[in-house]
Amino acid sequence: MATYAVGDIQGCYKPLARLLDKVNFDQSSDTLICVGDLVNRGPDSLSVLRLLKSLNNQCVTVLGNHDIHLLAMIYGIRTPRPNDTLNAVLNAPDVSELAFWLRQKQLMFVDQQCKTIVCHAGIYPWWSIEEAQSYSQEVSDVFVREKRCIKLLKKIYSNSPKRWDNDLKSFVRLRFIINAFTRMRFCSPKGNLNMAESGYSGKRRKNRIPWFEIDNPHLEGYRIVFGHWSALGLVNTPSLLCLDTGCVWDRHMTLAKIPKNPKAEKIRPSSLIITPNF
Repeated sequence: MATYAVGDIQGCYKPLARLLDKVNFDQSSDTLICVGDLVNRGPDSLSVLRLLKSLNNQCVTVLGNHDIHLLAMIYGIRTPRPNDTLNAVLNAPDVSELAFWLRQKQLMFVDQQCKTIVCHAGIYPWWSIEEAQSYSQEVSDVFVREKRCIKLLKKIYSNSPKRWDNDLKSFVRLRFIINAFTRMRFCSPKGNLNMAESGYSGKRRKNRIPWFEIDNPHLEGYRIVFGHWSALGLVNTPSLLCLDTGCVWDRHMTLAKIPKNPKAEKIRPSSLIITPNF
């Protein structure tokens, strides 16, 4: 009854299958947690979706920005970009079933027993865990209903507003929530999201601070498991586990066995399984 978390898959089916084989993943008892960005850029997004869907309740995944982009393409809201590799999904006979499956997924998952929080990009530093869960649920309540989901997808492609305000309403509010959970990397001290920069120098700059370097006392004692930021590579501290190790960029895919002990501790090296993308 092991729990594993895997980094951004992005259509890299073969490395994912090798990782599951390496740990002898047992669909009847083990759980696989995915940090989002299941699809796109890699060669076989369709097989990834079908595999994860087949795991039923033994797969827990949050949505990433590429997963939402796929939904927007399925519903005719977005057109393919030059680097997209989603045609096989769009033309699949089970595309409607896969879209329904994706729409049931949330932006955030919390395991209180293991004191683990999973999201694609991170937790906006000015939100408590309870607030973040509530905001994630607001989006989920829309996504599960197809017509409302389509209306929302038509409104989300903007970087505005840059800063959270609890008085935000309607699509503007939901857009910020989605951007924070799926696209955030840097924030300013005043809470403005910086969507323009994706690199990471390791240096803290005045208005471009990595979200996880901004103090959030609500997260004390929890481990945040996330992806989205391949420039970070593997980050493994008592409070952070970044699993986006750039498989789709010809680097590696990383799987981590999540300890059942709720005390925050670094994941042991023996519990990190890495496979190259080939």
